[in-house]
Amino acid sequence: MARTLKSDKVLFWEAVVLVCASLVMIFSASAIISENKDGRAYEVFLRQLPWALMGLVALFVMMRVDYHVLRRPEIIWSMLGVTVVALLAVFLFPARNGAHRWIAIGGLSWQPSELAKVVAIIFTAAVLERRMHRINEIKYALLPVAIVAGGLALIIVLQPDLGTPAMLILAVVAMIFSAGLSWRYLAGVGMLMLPVLAYFIALEPYRVKRILAFTNPSANSLGDGYQLLQAKIAIGSGGVFGLGLGNGVQKLFFLPEPHNDFIFAVIGEETGLIGTTALLIAFGVIAWRGLRVALLAPDRFGALLGVGFAMMVALQAFVNMSVVTGLAPTKGIPLPLISAGGSSLMMNLIAMGVLLNISQQASATAAAAVDAR
Repeated sequence: MARTLKSDKVLFWEAVVLVCASLVMIFSASAIISENKDGRAYEVFLRQLPWALMGLVALFVMMRVDYHVLRRPEIIWSMLGVTVVALLAVFLFPARNGAHRWIAIGGLSWQPSELAKVVAIIFTAAVLERRMHRINEIKYALLPVAIVAGGLALIIVLQPDLGTPAMLILAVVAMIFSAGLSWRYLAGVGMLMLPVLAYFIALEPYRVKRILAFTNPSANSLGDGYQLLQAKIAIGSGGVFGLGLGNGVQKLFFLPEPHNDFIFAVIGEETGLIGTTALLIAFGVIAWRGLRVALLAPDRFGALLGVGFAMMVALQAFVNMSVVTGLAPTKGIPLPLISAGGSSLMMNLIAMGVLLNISQQASATAAAAVDAR
């Protein structure tokens, strides 16, 4: 009798519950501002809802698609070509807040840099699967990864956007480390990246101001330190149990764009320490179950994909929460599965779907081994 493939139920329900919670918090964070702006309180919520539904459909589809399809050369190079074209195409569209990050057609907008993270992880997994037996031979094993991941990151930096390429590189580095690269090489790469990072920070004056605001936000409480101070006020006002859903105050024209990158502050104000702790645990569970999927994967490609996608979601979540709580400099990085933004939500749900498919394949392999015994 054929066995039913079993996916990681904990990981599945984490994704579904977070998407549902996201819709609730996006409406709570945006309703008053949207109503004041154009009289439509549901405007942001109704923009996010179709993306949430399509993202959940994409999750189910990727659960059913054998992840080994992703390592086919024609698939990898097609995705890479589309990604590069899309990343370059953003420069043909009007800038938003001084940045070229979106392709906007009609009422829909898409951020190709979110796709770039997924494609970079798939490409890296495919290369390392074949070359990890010689992982410490940098030119042979890592040069293709450096060219592709570094090239994608560079295009995104020019948009300009420093946060997204940083998350891309961190996920790729986590995969390389899990493939067995020596600590000395990782330390060397880290030392080389520091001056590069410093250069790109110094290249844009607003980045320097954000660093200075991070060190002392009160010094410019009405300027560069304003958003961070308002976020801290929101989180502190929530106390242990929060003010209740919809009862937050800082979202009322104090905290800029509360439904986007700083939605964690609204969650803290309205659900308190209990809500923020629950969210922190949820992303911790995603990291745990994602790495568990990687550990149990039936082959190297699945293991590397698992590490990459688990780190893509978890690292971005922890960086976002660190920014909002003042533990890291302010950067435009959305909270995965929670912040408003269709591109980010879609790509993260696709990543979760791939993780769930890997877990299915792992359960099938384990079941076959039991039957063989």
